Amino acid sequence: MNLGKHSLDKLADALAERRIAEGVAILDQVEGDLAKLSPAHPRAAELVLVVSEWIDVGYKDHRLLDLMLAKFPPEVRRKLPLEDYLRIRMSEAFRALSTDDVDIAIGILDFVLAAEQELPNQSVVVLAYFWRGRAHRKKGEYEAALKDIVYARTLAEQAPGGAISAAVIQIQEGWVLFQNGMRKEALRLLAKAESVLRSTDYYIALGNIESARGRIVRRAGEYAKALEHFDRAIAIYAEGDPNHPNLARTLVNAAYVKRLLALQLRRRIDVRAQRHLRGKSGAGAVSQENGHGGLRARHVEICNEAIEQLRRAREIYALHNHLNGIGSVMLNAGHLHLDRGDIDGAATNALEAYRLGFEKSDHILMARARILQATAENARVEEQLGEDVDIAVHADTAKKFCEEAIALAQHTQNRRLLAGAYVARGMTAANDFFQDWELAKRCASDAASLTGAGDHDHLLEDLATLKTVIMQASGINDILRGWSEGMLGEKTFQQVTEEFAEIVIPKVWIREGRKVSRVAQCLSISPKKVRRILRNAGLLTHD
Repeated sequence: MNLGKHSLDKLADALAERRIAEGVAILDQVEGDLAKLSPAHPRAAELVLVVSEWIDVGYKDHRLLDLMLAKFPPEVRRKLPLEDYLRIRMSEAFRALSTDDVDIAIGILDFVLAAEQELPNQSVVVLAYFWRGRAHRKKGEYEAALKDIVYARTLAEQAPGGAISAAVIQIQEGWVLFQNGMRKEALRLLAKAESVLRSTDYYIALGNIESARGRIVRRAGEYAKALEHFDRAIAIYAEGDPNHPNLARTLVNAAYVKRLLALQLRRRIDVRAQRHLRGKSGAGAVSQENGHGGLRARHVEICNEAIEQLRRAREIYALHNHLNGIGSVMLNAGHLHLDRGDIDGAATNALEAYRLGFEKSDHILMARARILQATAENARVEEQLGEDVDIAVHADTAKKFCEEAIALAQHTQNRRLLAGAYVARGMTAANDFFQDWELAKRCASDAASLTGAGDHDHLLEDLATLKTVIMQASGINDILRGWSEGMLGEKTFQQVTEEFAEIVIPKVWIREGRKVSRVAQCLSISPKKVRRILRNAGLLTHD
């Protein structure tokens, strides 16, 4: 098959209707011709852009595009008609987007959209806004992302036969709404997109929908349900392409959830061990030890599963030279090291993740790496590793990393990233070296103001840990005395009520034999609120 009008039109039609297998079969037949494409071909620029779109939906990767773009050096581009020149620039923008060079992608797309009236047709306009919106989303610039993505979706809906394109765009729109705390709206859009795309074989979009659902329910603390969604996404991606970067991303997400489940198991093991030390003996002790063994075995199993998923994800990312993805793998591996007490391993992984983020100007990855580095330094302070001068160095380094994380997070609109940075700063202020309780309180308050009403995941648990440390150090009596004298600081009445509940409910729960129903009845509040407070305090795990 040669690269004539017939093959190009068939590729464009299959793309519009997301007939992926059909399009891939055509591309496989003409791949050799594509690599040898002459810029003199009457529709060369159209072919380059169509191939860019096919790579976006799952065909091979940017290396094929590189071969095609190499045929269009500056001296050739200067002779192109304006429409074709803009097509080549669009393809370059996608090339940058596919390798996470998002600033380059945005710069090119800004140029292309400045000449919007000169773009060859409406579908290219939709594509330009869609790609630019995705680039803004990757940077954590959610307002700009939502504006571009909604506009692209609106244009797609207005176009004849644009329902499938609109559904694809809705997945990204739902994701940005989720980042802005609009979970129900995000899930509604994902379901709407799925109803349209279910009739296609567009496995990447269908996998993205399941992966997004996993992230959404994970934030609500429903870890087991999140894993179900991630497992479905993994199966969808693997069936379409066992080495696709989106598969690697979902493997990282699944490993992250397994780490959180392992932490919950670790807490249960610790609680049971403490009860045992308080006086369990005889047959009860044997029974409890057997229970410990089962939990420990499951803990090891989950950790090993997470490690294997991270290993496989890194393998896939390395095939694509996906530096940001490798950085995410390093971060998650670092947290697993820290959970096992391997501070040096965690610090090494965090440093490598920061380096990779710096190379791509990825503020989100860099901030996450600095948070992990600060946590590792605080662990050294807590364990009193080294002489007094060493402890001071570790504490000061943790402080520096936290402040950098806050500054990096402030370059994005990722509220939870900034909240995590404030929690890390608060824990540093509260460490054994600084013991700056007022700063720790301010950081806890700043972090709390950035979390959503439906957030019940690890971030809330970390925040609850910080609050517990502060209360234990500054004294509950001092807090209650201040409130009784009207000294609320800058807190609202609702915030004071919530903090009071965090003080009272755990104590009543212990007094009432650790029975949620008894606490709810005693205090005339809903069991759901009791469970939420106990989970935030780290006293009740998510089943």
